[in-house]
Amino acid sequence: MIVKLIVEGGNMKPGPAVSQQLGPLGINLGKVIQDVNDSTAGFKGMKVPVKLDVNPKTKEFLIEVSSPPVSELIKKEINVKKGSGNAGKLYIGNLAIEEIISISKTKMQDMLAKDLKAATKLTLGSCVSAGVLVENKNAKEIILEINSGKYGEEIEKEKTEVSQEKKEKLDEFFSETKKKQEALIKEEEKAKEEEKAKEEEKGEEKESGKSEEIEIEKESKDDGKGEKKK
Repeated sequence: MIVKLIVEGGNMKPGPAVSQQLGPLGINLGKVIQDVNDSTAGFKGMKVPVKLDVNPKTKEFLIEVSSPPVSELIKKEINVKKGSGNAGKLYIGNLAIEEIISISKTKMQDMLAKDLKAATKLTLGSCVSAGVLVENKNAKEIILEINSGKYGEEIEKEKTEVSQEKKEKLDEFFSETKKKQEALIKEEEKAKEEEKAKEEEKGEEKESGKSEEIEIEKESKDDGKGEKKK
C-alpha cells in the first residue's frame, strides 16, 4: 500500500493528519517518524514529498523521498520561508542565473522538461510566482532573454557556481530594492491611514449634521406648541 505525505524535512511530527493516514495500517508510528526524519534531514526547513510503501501483512515499510518542489528550492537559495504574497510588486530575493540552472538540474527529471534550457525557463516561471528577481530583473525578462539566445553558454555548460563578486553585487542590488519597497509600503500605509481618517471625519460630520437637524426639528415643534397655547 502506498501512502503519500508532505513533511517538513527532518521535522515530521505526529498529528491528526499523519495518524489518520498511518494509524489504520497498524505500523509503528514512532519508527515511521524517526526514519522519515532521518531520510529527509538534508532538506531541513523545506516541504518534502515522501512516499511510504507499506506491507499491510508484515507492517514493514520502505521510504522514498522525492526532491522538494522547485518553489521550496528557490526559497532555500534565498533563505526565506515563504513567497512574496504580492509577486510583481514585492520581491523577496535576487538569484544568479547559475543558481537557477542548479535548481533546474536538480528538478529536471520531475519537470519532464526536454532539456536543461526548458527546465531553466520553468524554474524562472516559479521565480515569477514567488516574487524572486534573477540577475537584477523580473524573471519574465530573463525568459525572454533566454529565448533570444542569452545565457546559452551558461546553460549549455551547466554552470552552477556563482563568483563571490557577482553574488555580492546581486545582494547589493536587492538590498537597495528592499529599501525602496519598504519606503513604498510605508507611503501606502500612510495614505491608507489618511484616507481612513478622512472617512471617519466625514462620518462624524454626517452624524453631527443629523443631530443638528433633530435639534432644529425639536425646537420647531416646541415653538408650534407655544403658538397654539396662545
